[in-house]
Amino acid sequence: MIEFNAIHEFEIENSEDISSWLQDVIEEEDKELGELTYIFCDDEYLHKMNVEFLDHDTLTDVISFDYTEGVIVSGDVYISTERVAENATEFKVSFKDELHRVMVHGLLHYCGYKDKDDDEVVEMRAKENYYLNKR
Repeated sequence: MIEFNAIHEFEIENSEDISSWLQDVIEEEDKELGELTYIFCDDEYLHKMNVEFLDHDTLTDVISFDYTEGVIVSGDVYISTERVAENATEFKVSFKDELHRVMVHGLLHYCGYKDKDDDEVVEMRAKENYYLNKR
């Protein structure tokens, strides 16, 4: 099950299409869907979470809490829509494209991909782009 919730006023467009796309990503990664929740919030909310849970005093676009067990993908993905909007402007892409990028980014973490070093970042970006092109 994939759910979309918001802490502030935000509504995901085409939630059924996005759910189907994310399900396809999970299946192509040879995983199974458990419970996946996307929570859309603002910078202030996500900053507090970043400090409290990760001890990082910085703004971020996405924080994911992974509850995956074996091949069953589950977790909570918190996304700052403010940060997504700013990043979209900076990278000269649409808000929708940047939102989809951070959504699949969080999911890819649950599929085993990391982004702690340069090689991992390159692999993560390649996977993001691959799945974004299937959208």
